[in-house]
Amino acid sequence: MTEIKELNDPSLRKIIKNKKQVVLIPVGSIEQHGPHLPISTDSDIVSEIANQVSKKTNCLLMPTINYGVSFEHSPFFNVSITESTLEKILVDICISLQKNGINDIIILNGHHGNQHSLVHVPKKVLKISKRNVRVLIFSYWNFMKREFDHAGFVETSIMLAISNKVKMSRATKGLVIEGMSPKEETRIRRLATKSFINATKNGIWGDPRKATKKDGQKILVEIVQNLVKKVKVALQT
Repeated sequence: MTEIKELNDPSLRKIIKNKKQVVLIPVGSIEQHGPHLPISTDSDIVSEIANQVSKKTNCLLMPTINYGVSFEHSPFFNVSITESTLEKILVDICISLQKNGINDIIILNGHHGNQHSLVHVPKKVLKISKRNVRVLIFSYWNFMKREFDHAGFVETSIMLAISNKVKMSRATKGLVIEGMSPKEETRIRRLATKSFINATKNGIWGDPRKATKKDGQKILVEIVQNLVKKVKVALQT
């Protein structure tokens, strides 16, 4: 794994010239994650996953984009940018990378609210560059079997595995959808995309109280292994 920010210009240009290079861009967010997790949780998790994936795939790792689309968490704390702003930032970065000779780019998403911003990035990059630039979009939670949550069991376990910032004594049960009818579950999910506080009451989707470091390590291994397989297959096609 090579972090692009650590390279000097001559060595970086040499790497790009001598080998077909793939760049990995992690995208997170700054937003509330209950009383027990830091507001950097999404960025922390996606940075760690990107780190591990880049080591196993020899991708050049870009600095994490720490700001995302998190307006739905208001009035809980969030530092958000609009969907169009995030899209524009990513398009500009991809075009700049292409001008530097990099034509294979992976964007790894770590926040659910960013998804709409990412959908049209590949086509826009291709249209602007007018070259064969490939931009792949992956959200890390699609590479694990467990149901994704927000500050619940999964995110809290992963954070326990990668960080010392977790305050388990403050962890409280949040919204648990198990047992809900399909109709009610659909309604609550839609509500959460507009107002997380109205859906969850306390900003937590799931129950973090039984989260463990060991579980977090297992989940991380699963995500990284599946992502590495996906990246290798995708880049061969």
